[in-house]
Formats: sequence, structure tokens, C-alpha cells
Amino acid sequence: MNIPFLDLSRISPVLKNRLERKFSELLESGIFSGGEEVEKLEVHIQQLLKTRFTIPCANGTDALELALRALQIGPGDEVIVPALTWVSTAEAVVLVGAKPIFWDTDEEGLLRPDWDKAVTERTKAVIPVHLYGKMVKMEQLLEKAKKLRLFVIEDAAQAFGTTQDDKAAGTWGDIGCLSFYPTKNLGALGEAGMCLTQDENLAQKIRLLSNHGQPIRDQHELIGRNSRVDSLQAGFINVMLEEFESNQKKRKALAKQYIKELSGVSELILPKGLLEEDHNAHLFVVQTKKRDQLQVFLAKNGIGTAIHYPRIIPDMKPYRVDGDFVTARKLAHEGLSLPLNPYLKAEEVDWIADKVEEFFGLIA
Repeated sequence: MNIPFLDLSRISPVLKNRLERKFSELLESGIFSGGEEVEKLEVHIQQLLKTRFTIPCANGTDALELALRALQIGPGDEVIVPALTWVSTAEAVVLVGAKPIFWDTDEEGLLRPDWDKAVTERTKAVIPVHLYGKMVKMEQLLEKAKKLRLFVIEDAAQAFGTTQDDKAAGTWGDIGCLSFYPTKNLGALGEAGMCLTQDENLAQKIRLLSNHGQPIRDQHELIGRNSRVDSLQAGFINVMLEEFESNQKKRKALAKQYIKELSGVSELILPKGLLEEDHNAHLFVVQTKKRDQLQVFLAKNGIGTAIHYPRIIPDMKPYRVDGDFVTARKLAHEGLSLPLNPYLKAEEVDWIADKVEEFFGLIA
């Protein structure tokens, strides 16, 4: 078999036809920025995630930067960030002139609960990252943040659709940030993102910041930037939303199959809570001391894998800093993402599991 880690060309012919029709509709309308599709997207996400305000933007990285700017975080301020995450989480902090203060993760890659030890008089916010699609325990985090008078910006780029106590990822903090990058559980056919908030003033400010600071054309109330989502991507997301629930069921079913078939591999640590509501099965990340050898073996057998992420941010040149990041660094060295997406077939999961067992000497 040849099983890529993710092949977006595998989407069904029916879905392809719907996307092509949406493209034709927009081409006919002649509206390529703003308009009905963007308005529909806002309403669809509001209803699905039960959030008051949704502000689409160009991508998930911009969403983080817009959130920081809306909260007036900048030079001289510090923001607590997990050591293991995609670089955007820290990058956005630096881009607004603030300083990321890195803290270690727990064994699941989530910000360690004792992050409050990193708080100083300069700390203005904490960014919990719902890594791999697993939510941080938000009630506990918010309780600490409130006592410390810190803003909470949720990086929910990988966690669309997850909930805790019937409350969606991205709707707990002051601002939640989403990414609709094509590889996400809900993806566009290009770049797109969104900010969520329950605060009307913050919503208005984010909207201004994302559109050159103008409430209406040529009236500029503050210094903003251009981070509008384009109509085409909004339209594509609206189509993909129709597939979201069914795709989530497929992800969960395949994740359950992986867990059942790999549970006997003692040298492999399987992800926890993947079938719960606070996990959207975005990634299936196993851990093993033989990670690199396993990846090579699977590649030789036609199985694509990925590493999320091979280096923690404090070890990267632009962000280098010393600190106690033992668990995050262990995950970076031992974590391997196996294919998990709604276009994968059950027999392909069987094949992958068999090859993993073969590598560990459990089957001939």
C-alpha cells in the first residue's frame, strides 16, 4: 500500500462538485472580498460554537496577532506560552513587541498546570494551546488567570469543534483564535482564520484592526492592517462545514480502531482521551523512544507520517532561551503522528497498525 500522511485530493467527487459549484457562483457574483459568503461564515460558526462574536481574518497566525493587539499587549509585556506548539503562538507575541515566556508542557503536550510560577509584574496574558486537538483544562486555567488579572487567549487552531462542559474551544478565554488551514479538521482550500470573543468592544476592535482600522471605507479610527478573509475561502469553508460532523465521526472511528489495534504494543504510548468530547482527533500522536527508526520503517513500507513538532520553540534560533522544558523536549524527540483523517480507509489503518506491530516484533 501507499498511504500518505494526508492527501487532500482524496475528497469525494460529490464534495469536489459542490466546491466547484461554489467557485462558479462566486465567479458569477463578482464579489471576491466580503459579501454574503463571509456573513454566512460568521453566522455558521456563531451557531455551531455558541459564541457571541466571530471575526474572520486571513489566517490563524493573524488571529493571534489581532487578539494580542486588541488587548493592547506590546513592548515591555510578557505572555506565557507553552514550549511545545507551532511557532505562530510565540511568533505573534514577538510581532507585537512583547516577550514570550515559555513554560513546560504535561505528557500530552498541554501547558503544564503550574504555569502561574512564570508570572511576573510584566505578565499580561497566557496562551493555552489545545495541542493535537486536545483541550487544556480551561476552568482551572481561567480561575488562576482571573486571580492574577491576566488575559487568556486560546490558541484553538487545532481544536475546532471540541468542548468542555458544553462550551467550545475558543469560547472560554477573552479571545479564541482559529485556523482554517487546509489540513485542519475544518479547512479552507487556502488560508483563513478567525477570532472568537464574547466581548462586544473586543469584537469591534478586532474587526477594525483586521480592516485597516476603518469601520467604513476611508474612515480610519486606529492603525490596523489588512487581514480580511477573502470571499472564496469563506465560501469553501461554508461548503466544508456541511461535511464537518460526518468527518468527525470518521476521525473518531479510525482513532478508536488505532487504539484497539495498537493497545498491545508496550513500547508505544498512545494518545489519551482521543474519543472524548474535549478532543477532536486532529492528530494521532504516538510516543516511542524508537521514533526515528519507526518513521523510517513505515516510510519504507509506503506509510507517511509527520512529527508535530521536532523542536520545541525555546530551542529555535530566533527564540532561544534556557529553561526547564523536559517534558516538551521529550515529546519533540519521541512523538510521531500517524495518518488520521476522514479520507483514510479502515483497511489502511489495519495495514499501518500491522506494520507498527511488525516493527516492534509482535508479528512476523
